[in-house]
Amino acid sequence: MLVNQRRGSRSMRSFLLLTASGPLLVLTSHETLHDPKFLSRLRAKGIGKFVAFDVPLDLAKERYGGHFRAVESDLHETDDLRILDFNGQRIFQLFRFDELGPATLQEQV
Repeated sequence: MLVNQRRGSRSMRSFLLLTASGPLLVLTSHETLHDPKFLSRLRAKGIGKFVAFDVPLDLAKERYGGHFRAVESDLHETDDLRILDFNGQRIFQLFRFDELGPATLQEQV
């Protein structure tokens, strides 16, 4: 299931990334996981290889409440990637795999 939400004229997405250093829940204005700018932003953070799941935006909003709104409101055109959560235990407690989109594998060389 693919869920987008407009913030102004920009589409918002949320993804669960399983990285070498642990799970991350990110909020971004990039349309896809394969967007070169998105991948470049992740690479700049030391993330080149990951498994990703699309997280329905409304579900992330419901589960994170005020924290989601704070992170979303701080997402700017020049800063188009925000970490919503880096606590793997909490992420896995808040979301079931059957609530997420299919897995996407990404390996940058």
